[in-house]
Amino acid sequence: MGFTIGGIRELRSGARRRGRATEGTAVAEYTGLWGWAVAPGARASGGNCSCGAADCPSPGAHPLDLAREVPAGATLDTAARAWADVPGASMLLPVGRTFDVLEVAEQSGRRALVRMERMGLPLGPVAVTPAGRAQFFVAPGAAAGLPQLLYRMGWDDAELDLRALGLGSHVTAPPSDEGGLGPVRWLRPPALDTAAAPPEARLLLGTLAYICHRWALCG
Repeated sequence: MGFTIGGIRELRSGARRRGRATEGTAVAEYTGLWGWAVAPGARASGGNCSCGAADCPSPGAHPLDLAREVPAGATLDTAARAWADVPGASMLLPVGRTFDVLEVAEQSGRRALVRMERMGLPLGPVAVTPAGRAQFFVAPGAAAGLPQLLYRMGWDDAELDLRALGLGSHVTAPPSDEGGLGPVRWLRPPALDTAAAPPEARLLLGTLAYICHRWALCG
């Protein structure tokens, strides 16, 4: 990748001492340490999107037109230079390359995460959005394979608040604001052993479906 683990640790330590990391540093951590591309995204304020479209279908939650992605592996200098060209942009992660996303209600996600940790299941990063959604990062292909997986597990007929995001989608990266609602946060931060190789969806799907189903019954 673009820079050494030791370099990133020093960089992150310095950022903590300053109280916050610069946007370029945050982008560089995603590209250089976790191996993810980062796309500059629009922001929203008062329901209006910075893209300027009055009928924008996803205010503050889509990539900026004509803005270039910062590729996976980009160095700190490369990321800083690229982000200087898009001041105020949010950080978006392209889905379907290194990871897909299984998304559920935040309360279901929190309960499922506790259960998974107790069971010793392999886990990747998990983010929580200001809209009350928990996003589990899983291996690519989950979105395309979700209907078949649910069928094989016997959950295909259940009403589940569960969806998969795949190729062509983007998720907002912490700590960027999503849709003017507030920052996205890590419920389970990325780790070196799983960021570039998250678990297969089938390993987590049973627990997520069960918790979503129980939460729906209790709700």
